[in-house]
Amino acid sequence: MSTDRSSPLPLPRLGLIALFVTALVTSQVTASKIVGIDLPVSIPLAGASVLVPAAAFAYAVTFFASDCYAELYGRQDATRLVNVAFAMNFVLLALVWLAIEAPVSGASQIDQSAFADVLGSSTGIVVGSMLAYLVSQNLDVFTFHWLRDRTDGRLLWLRNLGSTLTSQAVDTVIFITVAFVAFQGMPVGDALGLIVGQYLVKLGAALLDTPFVYAVVGFVRRSDRSPSPVMGD
Repeated sequence: MSTDRSSPLPLPRLGLIALFVTALVTSQVTASKIVGIDLPVSIPLAGASVLVPAAAFAYAVTFFASDCYAELYGRQDATRLVNVAFAMNFVLLALVWLAIEAPVSGASQIDQSAFADVLGSSTGIVVGSMLAYLVSQNLDVFTFHWLRDRTDGRLLWLRNLGSTLTSQAVDTVIFITVAFVAFQGMPVGDALGLIVGQYLVKLGAALLDTPFVYAVVGFVRRSDRSPSPVMGD
């Protein structure tokens, strides 16, 4: 049977792609704001509060979207999504740079320096976030399918949590080490506090998103009624 190449991309698939890219772009443009979150108890290294970039909230959504996408459409397509979105980061950076360098009008209510301070991330932040993204998102897809193969497609909660928590740990270590230790000379002790604090926030996000992964995957499979792709590709 021939394939109709003119058929539109299914809405659920398009929606997950859009969610992934939107969350990724949002994480890049909100990275300059630091958020303080108070904890009910004091945590070793982190203390009674944690500091995280505002981007952490949007970035957590990318792992949710990629896990749903990997479960529904397979490892190969999920890897393509991650790597194409990585290339789109450079498009985002180029467009932001162009907007910063364009001459500001006297009618603008935002002056040039304020605009550049908010949107223009430092070199360390850019290098750290890009490297962390490339490694952690590909690791997430790999771990997700490694766990799927070893559980015969059962225990979606295990591969969602296992892949996200593993890749988020790697992401956090790479980002803090590169952006703050390597580029800004932050003491290792302070960096460890940031790593612990940020990972706790990401841990909470991973635990909260598991029911939503089940809901999205179940909804798409019920509405699609098409055979699942081969996940071992």
